[in-house]
Amino acid sequence: MVVFSVPHSPQFIDRPETAARQLGPLASAREIAIDTEGASFHRFVDRVYLLQLSTRDHTMIVDPLAVNATPLAPVRALVESSEVETVFHDADYDLRLLQRDYGWQARRLFDTRVAAQLLGFKSFGLAALLERYFGVKLDKKHQRADWSMRPLQPDMLEYAAQDTMYLLDLRDHLRDELASKGRLEWAREEFERLETIRWADEEPGTGFLRIKGARDLDRRELAVLRELGPWRDSVAAELDRATFRVIGNEALLEIARMRPASLDDLGRIRGVPRGILERRGREILDAVRRGLAVPDAELPKFPRGPRWDRDPDFDSRVNALKTVRDERSSALDLDPGVLCARERLEAVARRNPASPGELGEVVELRRWQCEVLGPGFVKALDAIRRR
Repeated sequence: MVVFSVPHSPQFIDRPETAARQLGPLASAREIAIDTEGASFHRFVDRVYLLQLSTRDHTMIVDPLAVNATPLAPVRALVESSEVETVFHDADYDLRLLQRDYGWQARRLFDTRVAAQLLGFKSFGLAALLERYFGVKLDKKHQRADWSMRPLQPDMLEYAAQDTMYLLDLRDHLRDELASKGRLEWAREEFERLETIRWADEEPGTGFLRIKGARDLDRRELAVLRELGPWRDSVAAELDRATFRVIGNEALLEIARMRPASLDDLGRIRGVPRGILERRGREILDAVRRGLAVPDAELPKFPRGPRWDRDPDFDSRVNALKTVRDERSSALDLDPGVLCARERLEAVARRNPASPGELGEVVELRRWQCEVLGPGFVKALDAIRRR
């Protein structure tokens, strides 16, 4: 077990009139650990419902429902300073929420999840890492908690505080191990990519295409689903409830397939909640009728993916690159998907570079991947060209 600094008692900040003063001790920090709690499992529109902050000496939990963005200006200054390292675990979604809700953009990032993956760890969740390094066992009972509810119970705040109070010590150990393995620059490149993340709003009217199983529907059924999706969203927004808590995807797909014409028909479909059937059943039937009334020429379809010229050697190149990737991943004791994901192999195969310089023009590849895999990739592709 690795020795770490003794955690400090977290301070809960939920009074706007005193928040700026309470956050004052953070101003001199040169590194800060951050986490957020959302409620996407419960609410229709997610947001930052809790903000956890830790330095070496302080842990603070801010209630954003009570404290607006103005008192948080000193925290934003830290996050956006090139002189301050901001440490997250699995930063992607946190960064998107913070950017959308507050306009924050991290300038100097360290992500302990990414670091652990680049070290080849098979278990890289925060709970696994804290137990590995510090012998700390996180209580998982609040993993699906509704952080939008108030008041928050003391054990919920204690759980939330643990997400940041060990992160700086964890960062120290992971950084040292990355450096000893010569992978610190790999991590820095990944962190730089994360710093560019922005929240992306969904294109209106396309959400139904992303429902798992939608591709199995014919175009008429897809037209019905196109009506059902916005209906469910409107109900979820009205109730401020996650969409699956209104009615699940499987039930929507089955409605699209069965095309019920009456409440009795609808009631026989598995997964339709009784309350929805009783209060909103006729709305569902109206949505089905609108989908059935769409003219054949206007039926929706999935947009075509990128079209590539037919290339008889494409699969051979992908397989050759995969062989190189798998051999290197074994030698590096690194998960193959972390070393180079399948879609990046395919991007290289399409470009078919004949030199390291051409390989560097494959935008999907990181610089570190070109260094580690480049010679093997170019050699394997050259062998296929010579056949």
